[in-house]
Amino acid sequence: MLNTFYTGLLGFQMNVIVLIFSLVGCLILGTVAGIFLYRLVFLKKIDNAKSSASKIIEDAHLEAKTIQKEARLSAQEESLKIKAETDNEIKERRAEIEKLNNRYLQREEFINNREQSLDHKNENLEKFKEKLEAREKSIQGKEEEINKKNLEVDKQLERVAKMTQDEAKQVLIEQITTDAKRDAIVKVKEIEQQAHDNAHKIATEIISNAIQKYSADLTSETTVTTITLPNDDMKGRLIGREGRNIKALEQATGIDLIIDDTPEVIVLSGFDPIRREIARISINKLIQDGRIHPGRIEDIVAKTRKDMEHEIKEAGEAAAMEVGIIGLHSELIKTMGRLKYRTSYGQNVLKHSIEVAFLAGMMAAELGCDEQIAKRGGFLHDIGKAVDHEQEGTHVSIGVQLARKYKENDKVINCIEAHHGDVEFTCVEAMLVQAADAISSSRPGARRESLESYIHRLEKLEEIAMSYDGVEKAYAIQAGREIRIVVKPEVISDTDMDILSRDIAKRIESEMEYPGTIKVNVIRELRSVNFAK
Repeated sequence: MLNTFYTGLLGFQMNVIVLIFSLVGCLILGTVAGIFLYRLVFLKKIDNAKSSASKIIEDAHLEAKTIQKEARLSAQEESLKIKAETDNEIKERRAEIEKLNNRYLQREEFINNREQSLDHKNENLEKFKEKLEAREKSIQGKEEEINKKNLEVDKQLERVAKMTQDEAKQVLIEQITTDAKRDAIVKVKEIEQQAHDNAHKIATEIISNAIQKYSADLTSETTVTTITLPNDDMKGRLIGREGRNIKALEQATGIDLIIDDTPEVIVLSGFDPIRREIARISINKLIQDGRIHPGRIEDIVAKTRKDMEHEIKEAGEAAAMEVGIIGLHSELIKTMGRLKYRTSYGQNVLKHSIEVAFLAGMMAAELGCDEQIAKRGGFLHDIGKAVDHEQEGTHVSIGVQLARKYKENDKVINCIEAHHGDVEFTCVEAMLVQAADAISSSRPGARRESLESYIHRLEKLEEIAMSYDGVEKAYAIQAGREIRIVVKPEVISDTDMDILSRDIAKRIESEMEYPGTIKVNVIRELRSVNFAK
C-alpha cells in the first residue's frame, strides 16, 4: 500500500513536471509568435509611413512650386507698380526742378537789373558826395569866419560888461532861477488861494462845530503811583521779616515798590498801568485787612486781578455804549477797556479814543459820509496801544492785526492803518479819523510833555529858523506851536518870504517830531526915518 502511494505520488510529480514544461513551451512559442507578429505589424506601419512621407514630400514640392510661381507673379506686379510710381515721382521732380530753374533765371535777371540800377545810383551818389564835400568845406570856412567874429564880439562884450563869459552865464542862470521861483511862488499862492476860498471855510466850519459839540475832561498819569499809609509802622509790615512781604508783593504784581524816607508814603513803579493799578488796590486791601504775609498777599493779588478783569470789561462796554457802537466783538471790548489805564503824553487813551470817535462821527455826519464807520474807526484807532508792550510791532500794526482777527470792516481797518499816514487812504472816513485824532491830541491841555523835551523842541525850532541867510531873529511861541521869524528887509524880499517860510516848514516836517501843527510866521519890516530940523 505504501508502494502504491509512492508510485501514485511519483506519477503526480511527473505530471506536474510535464505540465510545467508544457506551460513553459507554450510561453516560449507565444513569445516567439508575438514577436513575429509585432515585427510584421511594425514593418507594415513603416511601409505605410514611408508611403505617406513620400506623398507628403510630393505634395510639398507641388505646393512650393505653386507658391514660388505666385511669388514671382506678385514680385513682378510689385516691381511694375514701384516702377510706375518711380516714374511719376521722377516726372514731378523734373517739373519742380524746371520751375525752380525758371525762378532762378528770373531772380538772376532781376539781380542783374538791380546791380545795374545800384551802379547807376552809386555813380549819382559819388557825384552828390563830391558836391557835399565841396559844400562842407565852404561851410567850414564860413563857420571859422563866424567863430572868429563871435570871439571878437565876446571879447568886446567882456570889455564892456567887465565880466567873463562864464560869469555872465552864471548871472543869467541865477536871474532866470530867481524869476522862475518868484513866478512859481506867485502861481502856487494863486492856486492855494483858489483852493482855500471854499475848502478852508467849509473845513473850518465842520471842525469847529465838531469841537464845540464835544468836550471831554482830561486826566494825566505817569509811570508811578503814590500810596498814602496810615502811619510809618506800616512800611515795616509791608517790608516784612527779611523783606519777605515786599518780595512777595513784587513777584505777585510785577511792580517795583519804592519805600524811602518820605513819611507815610510808598511809591509803585512800573510801565504796565494795569499791573500798577492791581498793586495799588491790593496794597490798600492789605492795609485795611491788617494781615500781611506772603500767603495772604498772593490771595489778595489773585482776587484783585479777577476783579480788575471784570472792571476792564465793564469799562470797555461803557465806552462802546457811550459812543453808540454796537456789534463789537467781546475781545475787542475787553482790549479797549485796558486803555482806561493807558496814557499817551499824559492823555488817557480810552478817553482819547472816545473823543476821536465822537469828532470823526460828527464830521462824517456833516459831510454825508458813513457816521458809524467813522465812529468805529475812531474808537478802535489806538487799540494796539493796549497790548503794544506785550507784542512786537507798532500800535498801528498790532491794531490792524486785532481788527482783522475779529473780522472788522475793511474801512475800519483802513482807519486804524492810516491814522498816522503809514498807508494811503481808501475811504473818506479814514481821513476824518486822522483829522479827529490830530484835533484830540493837539488841542490845548490835551497832552503834556517833559520839560526837557519841551525846551529841546523850542530850541530846535529856533535853530532851524536861524540857519537860513537873511534871518535876523527867531522866536518860538505858543508852546512851540508857532515860530515867528524876523528877516532883514534888505536881504529878503516880499517874494522871498514865501520861499523862506515854505522851506522852513518842510525842514521842520522832515527833522522834528511834534503833536499837531506848527505855524511858520515870517515878518519883514522896512522903516525909513528922517528928522526935520
